[in-house]
Amino acid sequence: MISDLKRVIDQVSREKGVEQDVLIGALEEAVKVAARKKFGPDYDLEVNYNEELGEIEAFEFKEVVEEVTNEHLQISLKEAKEVDPESELGDSLGIKMDTDAFGRIAAQSAKQVIMQRLKEAERDMVYDDFKDRRGEILNGIVQRFDRGSIIVNVGRAEAELPQKEQIPRESYRQGDRIRAFILDVRQFSRGPQIILSRTHPNFLASLFENEVPEISEGIVQIVQVAREPGSRAKIAVTSKDPDVDPVGACVGMKGRRVQAVVQELRGEKIDIITWDPDAAKFICNALAPADITRVIVDEDGRSMEVVVPDDQLSLAIGKRGQNVRLASRLTGWRLDVVGETNYNAALKDGYRSLLDLEGVGEKRATDLYEADFKSVGDVAGASIEDLLAVKGMTEAKAESLIDEAIRYVSEQHDAGESESGMEGSAAEGNGEEPEGEEPLSELGSEAGIEETLNQEDTEAAFGNESLKAPQVADPSKGDDPEFDTLKTADE
Repeated sequence: MISDLKRVIDQVSREKGVEQDVLIGALEEAVKVAARKKFGPDYDLEVNYNEELGEIEAFEFKEVVEEVTNEHLQISLKEAKEVDPESELGDSLGIKMDTDAFGRIAAQSAKQVIMQRLKEAERDMVYDDFKDRRGEILNGIVQRFDRGSIIVNVGRAEAELPQKEQIPRESYRQGDRIRAFILDVRQFSRGPQIILSRTHPNFLASLFENEVPEISEGIVQIVQVAREPGSRAKIAVTSKDPDVDPVGACVGMKGRRVQAVVQELRGEKIDIITWDPDAAKFICNALAPADITRVIVDEDGRSMEVVVPDDQLSLAIGKRGQNVRLASRLTGWRLDVVGETNYNAALKDGYRSLLDLEGVGEKRATDLYEADFKSVGDVAGASIEDLLAVKGMTEAKAESLIDEAIRYVSEQHDAGESESGMEGSAAEGNGEEPEGEEPLSELGSEAGIEETLNQEDTEAAFGNESLKAPQVADPSKGDDPEFDTLKTADE
């Protein structure tokens, strides 16, 4: 064997970064395999590393007996006395073997075992290095491409950037430098698999943490992030120090900090928003730069109707609904953005439908409206207990009113279906397309409604009351990217 084995073990341990105990264990197993190759499986062998001598020692153990029946596992007392004068019957006598006699084939087998154990040790070491680095940003070099995935060289290991985790329209060539977020680290028999991402919301948060000292120090916290990778992102921040502006800290002098992040993301637009514990205020911030006139909150349905000036409607919704969609994901609320004209028209239509109910006058309609029953549909879907909250309401009146509302809704539904069928038949008979509906216009000057429900009086009478709104932007919608809650600095 190698006389200076200890020196070799030290050198390999430093170069490969493998613990000496692992190397010694691999050597002991390799020598044992070599001995089995040479002498067969019938021997009782033991292999140990002698640190003082710096060599691997192999011992053949035999039981001391009077009459030998198996020469591989037994030795006579006479022969045992020659090896060790103190030997007695029943002892297990260890006889040192000459490892040089194992032969070339045995040595080759030992080499294969050592190489295999070294590879296993390196794989385990790589996994141990990366398993606790989930959530960090990693720098690497594009090595090759595999079925749409980018294989990245990260030093002693290779990482994979799957196609779905790549920013759309980004392209790389072999040898390019790349930064990505460590999404997951998995251990397989062939070695650890490091999964990277450039689309994850936390990648954006980590980039800001690297660029903004106030975030890494915990003064400014990133509360939420919503992204449509490669296009636009919104990030909500808050500050523990009232003297530190969280948005200003993230933007930096002349926008240098945010520009560094934008450049890394190849031009992705980033809206930095001040987080507010008040959900309505937070949503107003999230829909910036659009001006918000009113927010109607439905706590039970976790939805909001956001009213904006008519000329701000397209700005609030954004291109293809992107602005309101990101705001919904950022805040976790379903949002319905409507213009003032449509909103006021809906208020008037709802109030007028209450007046259409039998036995409901202006006073009763106003009482219902103030109790959050904005239309006949709300009354039809209410329970008797709900209606008892209305001033002057009794159980009998509530029951009668619900029955009347259900009848009214049913009649309106049937009338709508009948009208639709007649229009379709007329269009077919004339060979013409059915005419579209007239645009929604202001209501006429009915005495009670016009006086009560003009824009100024409506705002004064009803304020920011809740309104059941249709779901336009839903953070839980399956087609949208996953909504991700970030850990704050305290956590």
